[in-house]
Amino acid sequence: MARLLVVDDEAQIVTALTRALEREGYDVESSRTGLDAVALTAAGSPDLIVLDLNLPDIDGTEVLRRVRTWSSVPVLVLSGDGEEQRKIEALDEGADDYLEKPFGLGELRARVRALLRRAGATPDSSTVTSDGLVVDLGLKSVSLEGATVRLTPTEWRLLQLFVSQPGKLLTHQYLIGKVWGAGHGEETLQTLRAHLRSLRRKLGDDSKEPRFIRTETRIGYRWVAPVAPAAREAGGTVAGG
Repeated sequence: MARLLVVDDEAQIVTALTRALEREGYDVESSRTGLDAVALTAAGSPDLIVLDLNLPDIDGTEVLRRVRTWSSVPVLVLSGDGEEQRKIEALDEGADDYLEKPFGLGELRARVRALLRRAGATPDSSTVTSDGLVVDLGLKSVSLEGATVRLTPTEWRLLQLFVSQPGKLLTHQYLIGKVWGAGHGEETLQTLRAHLRSLRRKLGDDSKEPRFIRTETRIGYRWVAPVAPAAREAGGTVAGG
C-alpha cells in the first residue's frame, strides 16, 4: 500500500482528496501547512506528495526546495489559475508533475498512479530501450530500430536527461541549466529549441504527434515513450565525441 501525503490549507480540499485517494487503496496522511509537511515528509517518508502551492506559512515551492535536499519522493503540484510562473518555479525546484485547479478527481488519481509507476520503474541498467530506441548511457551510444543514430554532444546530453527521467516534465530552465549551465537563461531558449528540433529529426519524432518527446506549451518537454532496462547491444556510435 503506497503512502501519500496531501498538503493543502483548505480543509474541504484536503477532505475531498483524502477520500478520493483512500478509495484507491492508498494510505493517506494530510497537512495544512508547509512546515508541517516538511516535518511529516522527514518523519514518514511518503511514497508521493500532493502539494498545493498556496500555504499559510511557507509556500509549496519552499517546501519542495527543503524536501529536495534529502528526498527524491515524487511530488504532484496543485496550482491555481494565473499561477503559471509559480508552477514553473516549482517544476524547476523538482516537482514531477502538476494539476491546475479546478481538476477532476479522476485525473488526480490517474496522475498519482502514473507517478507511482514511474517511481517504481526507473531503469537500473546503463542501457535502456524505449519504443525501438536503444540508449547505452555508459558508452554514449544510440540506435533506432537497429540503425546507428549519430548525435552531437548537446543532443546526447538532452537525450540522456529525457530517458533518465521518463514521463517527468522538464522545464526550459531545468534543461538549459543542466546542458549549458546555471548562468544561462531565457537568451538560450531558442538554442534549446533548435537542438530539440534536430534531436527529434534524428529520432524520427514528430512534434505534432510525438513518439518520444512531447512539448508542454510555454513550460518545457516530456519524454512520453515507455523506458525499460535492456541488454547492451553492439553497433551503436559514440554520440558525445
